[in-house]
Amino acid sequence: MISSGAPHHPAAPLGAESSEAPKGSRPISPFRPRKRRSRRLESRGLNGETEGASTPRAEGAPKNTERVGVRVFLVDDHAVFRSGVRAELSRETDMEVVGEAGGVAEAVAGINSAKPDVVLLDVHMPEGGGVAVLHGIDSGPVCLALSVSDAAEDVIAVIRAGARGYVTKTISGAELADGIRRVAGGDAVFSPRLAGFVLDSFTGKSPVPEPPLDPELDSLTPRELEVLRLLARGYTYREIAEKLFISVKTVETHASNVLRKTQQSNRNALTRWAHRRRID
Repeated sequence: MISSGAPHHPAAPLGAESSEAPKGSRPISPFRPRKRRSRRLESRGLNGETEGASTPRAEGAPKNTERVGVRVFLVDDHAVFRSGVRAELSRETDMEVVGEAGGVAEAVAGINSAKPDVVLLDVHMPEGGGVAVLHGIDSGPVCLALSVSDAAEDVIAVIRAGARGYVTKTISGAELADGIRRVAGGDAVFSPRLAGFVLDSFTGKSPVPEPPLDPELDSLTPRELEVLRLLARGYTYREIAEKLFISVKTVETHASNVLRKTQQSNRNALTRWAHRRRID
């Protein structure tokens, strides 16, 4: 646990909301200038509604568009757990949860639309889990894996896929908020002992084998890989467009690029190529 010098208040579990707000002054965020917050901004909840009394905004006056320090997107297939994390992060004045998702396709579309600073990412979910999300999203957000698993193969898989850190769900709310700030600032964050798995993978001591080199597969963009995965499952272009929230024309362009890069002549050959590499 992280000590701040103030009286210690035990952190609530991530899966449960607290009925009492934390006492004492809040730390000044490293992501915002040191200035006094307005009463209206301090009383605004994550859902955009004000909490308590506030001066009504005059009709026609511009809305307060001041941006909080870190915009966070939650990805976990358990809605109750997402609610608990959202409640914990709502205590932080320098963070805002801008979206959440319970599945891979929903997460990819939501992250690419919301463009958050940090994605809290569950590792084990249907349709490919956290690794599939990492392969499907646009560049920009920093991903911090948040999982019940502390297995070496899970840690190394998501780090190889692009995550900036990995923490387990035993972490406290305060520690999670600190981890989000750190990855947003460029640091790598790991729960105790998990960092050793990553170091071992770079020194050749890891029990998890390195994935074989595949230049054709590596040449695909994250979006092309997502389209390839859906094509291999038998989806039509129109179904892929609806699932990824893109146009049919865009799907056709991605599919054409995938065929060219993988040197396959048609969709049937491409499907066999994908299945040999267990891309489905």
